[in-house]
Amino acid sequence: MIDEGDKAPAITVIASDGSSVDLSSPSQPLVLYFYPKDDTSGCTKEAQDFTALAGDFKKAGAKVVGVSRDPMKKHEKFISKYDLAVPLASDEDGRISDAFGTWVEKSMYGRKYMGMERATYLIDSDGKVIRAWRKVKVPGHAQEVLRAAAQV
Repeated sequence: MIDEGDKAPAITVIASDGSSVDLSSPSQPLVLYFYPKDDTSGCTKEAQDFTALAGDFKKAGAKVVGVSRDPMKKHEKFISKYDLAVPLASDEDGRISDAFGTWVEKSMYGRKYMGMERATYLIDSDGKVIRAWRKVKVPGHAQEVLRAAAQV
């Protein structure tokens, strides 16, 4: 599990905008947010919140990338449907979520299953995790992350 102060893993993420980001040495501060599933209410709201602040993140010099285990085709439909301004990355093989410890056991109505924990990481341009938010609640989260990113 990756936490504040840790070095991000040497994994290259290919985002839906065609960019590739080496997590261990991104060219600029990076906001990497993990979410469970495209086109569900909480995940849609979170993506819309980051989209609404995309210009502010850019002014702060930070790149935002959302990560779920959905395939890239599903990401493309999700981006198009909601006109999202933040790129998404597919973690179908689980390498990224396993490295960050965001693929966790969950429980709903007494049934246990594995799923993506909603978590966000702010990584500096040297690949050091500056802030880690685990078990994220969506309301106000994107604004909180922006405040932290503006101080990097």
